[in-house]
This record gives sequence, structure tokens and C-alpha cells, in this order.
Amino acid sequence: MARPIIITCALTGDSNTPAKSPHVPVTPAAIAADALAAAQAGAAIVHIHVREPDTARGSRNTDYYREVVELIGTSGSDVIVNLTAGMGGKLILDPVHALPFDTTTDLVGAAERLVHIEALKPDICSLDCGSFNNGLENEVYVSTSGMVREMAERIAAAGVKPELEIFDFGHLRLACALAEQGLIKAPCLFQFALGLRWGAPSDTATMLHMRNMLPKDAVWVAFGAGSEQMPVAAQSILLGGHVRVGLEDNIYRSRGVLATNAQLVEDAVRLVRTLGGEPANPAQARHILGLHRA
Repeated sequence: MARPIIITCALTGDSNTPAKSPHVPVTPAAIAADALAAAQAGAAIVHIHVREPDTARGSRNTDYYREVVELIGTSGSDVIVNLTAGMGGKLILDPVHALPFDTTTDLVGAAERLVHIEALKPDICSLDCGSFNNGLENEVYVSTSGMVREMAERIAAAGVKPELEIFDFGHLRLACALAEQGLIKAPCLFQFALGLRWGAPSDTATMLHMRNMLPKDAVWVAFGAGSEQMPVAAQSILLGGHVRVGLEDNIYRSRGVLATNAQLVEDAVRLVRTLGGEPANPAQARHILGLHRA
């Protein structure tokens, strides 16, 4: 029997991709429609950010999240909903004096990052397990060990499964420690974000080493950005992991050809089957992840 492989579609993110592609959904209605199209194409999980409809900038507005979640829920789809909890970590330093911070800084504490999670209680939410330089000159993503621990405790209290976001090896060590201490309920779900500046690279040796650091019975997925999306997906499948694709990470289907979320999921389905697996449906994904409907 072919191994069921979970495909996640990361729909929109919070970067400036709407300026580069008309297919990146911005409004809650468009995000929900893309979620349903991705599910129809074969995604078992949809990973959701929201944006300000007028400006397309990333948002933490709970009302926007509620609208997306309700539209998906009333559609009759059983796709698994994964909401980001990563917004609010952006620290931008003044390039000369560092202090005061640049006015575009969006940095809040653990509790504020989880307002929409505690209100809506999705199946899954992301938990970024450390700080890192994200490749922009004066910007740092901030997620201190204290923040990570507080967020893990609050996510557990809300009955939501955390997706442990790993951008480098120190993040993985912290996440494994939280799991060992019982703050993360098994089976733990880890996601390796590879090839991003300046985090862990996307080579096979790195992925294999990360996989070998995981707790017993952990579930994991690796993803790459841009042209690395499908190569990293293939490596993840071959090493026993799952798959993430979507316009948050990559806006092209092939060189110069813009993609839709549904098309990227279709390509992931084809890849999974080519490598001997079978795309997991939402019920299978729930079983793999230990998710149970209320």
C-alpha cells in the first residue's frame, strides 16, 4: 500500500507577492476560495495568512481570519485549517543608530500573536521556534525562547496543534526540548523551512540531519522557496516527510509562468504519485497528525 503523504498549500503569506502575481489571494473571500480550490486539487491542509484588503499588507485582524475560516467551514469541505501565528515578529533596525526602531517594525508579544488562534481554535497553528536574520538588510524576525515557551503553553491550552517551524538547527533543538518536557503533545508536527536566507540550507544532508534529530514518531514536512519548492518536496518525500507548496513560497509553475495555488497542488500530487506515494485525504491526515474533531 502506498504511503499517504500530506500536502499542505500555503496560500498567500505576507510578503509583497500580490504586486508580482495576480493569482495571490488578498481578500478573505479570495483566500477562502483558493483554500477550497487547493483542497479540491488534493491538499489536505491549507495554511492561512490574511491581508489588509485595501493594501494587501499582512494582517493579524481576527475578523479577517474568522471570515476565511467560516467560509471554509460552511462550504462543506473537510480540509484541515492551519492558521499562522507568525505575524508580529518583525523587528527593523535603523541602519545607523539601531535605536529607535524603524517605524515599519511590527513586533508584539506572545499573547498578541495568538489572539486569533485563541478566538477561533483552528486545527493547527504555526509556532516559529526561534529568531533569525531573514535576508533583508536590517530586519530580524524575533521569537525568543521565552516567547516560544509561552506560545506553546497557550496553544496547548486552546486545544490547537502547533506546527513547529524550524528555520535552523537551534530552533530544532528548542522545539525538541519543549516536546521532551511535555509542552508539545505527540505526535509532534515539525516543519523545516529550508534554503531561506540566512537559515539552514536546502541540501539533502541538512534535511537528513534534521530528520534524525526528531523525537520518536514525529511527523515532519520540509519546504523550499522559489525554484527550490519542488526539489525540496521531492527530497522530503524520499526521506519520509510530507509536502508543502503554495504561493506563499513560490509564485511560478515553471520559468516565467505564474502559478495558481491549485496548480501547485496538482503538481505536488503528480510528484507524490511519481515517487510512489499517494496524497493523503483530510481524514488520513487527521489520523497521521492525531487530530480529532470536537
